Amino acid sequence: MKSFKDKVAVITGAGSGIGRALAGQLAAQGAKLALSDVNEAGLRETVEALDLDSERVISKVFDVADRGAVYAFADDVMAHFDAVHLVINNAGVALGASVDEMSYEDFEWLMGINFWGVVYGTKAFLPHMKAAGEGHIVNVSSVFGLISVPTQSAYNAAKFAVRGFTESLRQELEIENGGVSCTTVHPGGIKTNIARNARMGSGMEKITGTDADKARRDFEKLFRTTPEDAATTILKGVRANKRRVLIGSDALAIDGMQRLLPTSYQRLMVAGQKLMRR
Repeated sequence: MKSFKDKVAVITGAGSGIGRALAGQLAAQGAKLALSDVNEAGLRETVEALDLDSERVISKVFDVADRGAVYAFADDVMAHFDAVHLVINNAGVALGASVDEMSYEDFEWLMGINFWGVVYGTKAFLPHMKAAGEGHIVNVSSVFGLISVPTQSAYNAAKFAVRGFTESLRQELEIENGGVSCTTVHPGGIKTNIARNARMGSGMEKITGTDADKARRDFEKLFRTTPEDAATTILKGVRANKRRVLIGSDALAIDGMQRLLPTSYQRLMVAGQKLMRR
């Protein structure tokens, strides 16, 4: 996919952050948009900022963890545009909690959005792309789909799963040679609201030595890349049909560390966490 002009692009999590930035850049490049988010106000702001007529944009509020809602959205997209060319499964949430004290409810909440939302979005739209003989799926993982860190076991589990799911899909699509492809995206720290809106479970203070509010603030300090830069990098990766897209200098550094120290990096994480607790 070398051009997005007149292509139909589906974006989940379009109410803020990377999703909103992607919508803006794709609209500027002539794409037609099908946008979703669970946040009605945020999604409305995105649509209003685009200032497109109803022939070029539709939007719908729903939770990507709801399989029926995702498939209903796919039906809406096909009914309105009669095509889909690009699907970006971007919606995501965060959870900080130790394994021992994390509730099953919080774990299931995160997996429903961060993993199952990706699966539903992929499977709902993939048959339409295959029938048309063209298309590209972008599934957003994380640098935490490359390495694991304390208090992020649920997030790690989901993002590692997205990576494995998408890399397997990529191979299947190449074997079929049917004109459809996919890319896994691994953002580093992006200046979005994900940390501010994260759930913080019990057990955080035992591991990090700090309370939930300070943990949020400290995590946000690590965010360096803007959503606009992230969106630009993602779309560049789609045009180049890349298997994996790393976003930000921190993502490049983490990827390099994982390659150089595939298991020993864990010792560095433990040592760093213990140092921070002093």
